[in-house]
Amino acid sequence: MTSTAFESYDLAGTTLANRIAMAPMTRSRAGAGGVPTELVAEYYAQRASAGLIVSEGVQPSVVGQGYPWTPGLHSDEQVAGWRKVTDAVHAAGGVIFAQLMHSGRIGHPSLLPDGLTSVAPSAVTPAGKLFAGEGMVDFAEPRALTSDEIHETVRDYARAARNAIEAGFDGVELHGANGYLIHQFLSSNVNLRTDEWGGGSTENRIRFAVETVKAVAAEIGGSRTALRVSPGNPFNDITEDGNVQEVYAALADAIEPLGLAYLHTTEPAPEHREFTKVLRARFSGTFVLNPFTEGPTDHRALGLLDDGSADLLAFGALFLANPDLPARLATEGPYNTPDPATFFGGTEKGFTDYPVLNK
Repeated sequence: MTSTAFESYDLAGTTLANRIAMAPMTRSRAGAGGVPTELVAEYYAQRASAGLIVSEGVQPSVVGQGYPWTPGLHSDEQVAGWRKVTDAVHAAGGVIFAQLMHSGRIGHPSLLPDGLTSVAPSAVTPAGKLFAGEGMVDFAEPRALTSDEIHETVRDYARAARNAIEAGFDGVELHGANGYLIHQFLSSNVNLRTDEWGGGSTENRIRFAVETVKAVAAEIGGSRTALRVSPGNPFNDITEDGNVQEVYAALADAIEPLGLAYLHTTEPAPEHREFTKVLRARFSGTFVLNPFTEGPTDHRALGLLDDGSADLLAFGALFLANPDLPARLATEGPYNTPDPATFFGGTEKGFTDYPVLNK
């Protein structure tokens, strides 16, 4: 099929082979110490035909871990492990950004060393349960960060971003979506603070997100820094009050002068498309969309590139199951079906064993 999806694209000075992105997806297959393995390198290299790969969420600090078997970017061993991944992707002609994901209150003390507990803007326990390696457990009450600790957390992101560049990543995406730490500060039910990091004002609500983006951009350059958001997404027990559009419009305005690589938004429901259009018009840089679609997001979504709704289109589960997804999109399938039973943890099954076309 003919589509702008298969044209090259200039992403802040980095040439992408096409306008198809692999969305970040937690796979929980890191080795001991949160170090990526050779299997992880193979997984990403298999998918290097994407114009842009965004890695699974990577914790920027020890306390930022929220799930078992997830990788980090805060130790020398982790940097060395990721270097093998980025080398493999680059050898296959790909471009890869690291997604930095501090999980905030989404976690459990059993996943953390030395008696640490999860942290959040305020001591508000999430509803629901979490898989912690041995089974499902109740969430524990997080500890509210002090103002000094918030500043240190911002510095953790900046250090992890520097580590990402040392590990060979082409850039960094900050995870400000899906109910994790940055999103928690943007929310109305987890951020109950009354200081400059919260309260009723939009400026205070977006402060942590803005300061974190600024710190990372100052460390590695705006052209290698990106932000992912999910306005109105209730995932991980998040509530955003009635001024959600005002908050995200203000956030887009605040990061606009930084010359970021891109803004990445994910839609939780079809009614959010109208605000996606507003956000796209508000942000003048590259706009990456992980769209809400009825059924699998496949070649039928490519029109969102052709009509200008987005500059890059991000695919999640379909890319997980189809290592050669751009080729399959071009021929309108056929597609392998993702196996949810192998999404998180395990071996090469459901990870690196999905077949490619003509093989």
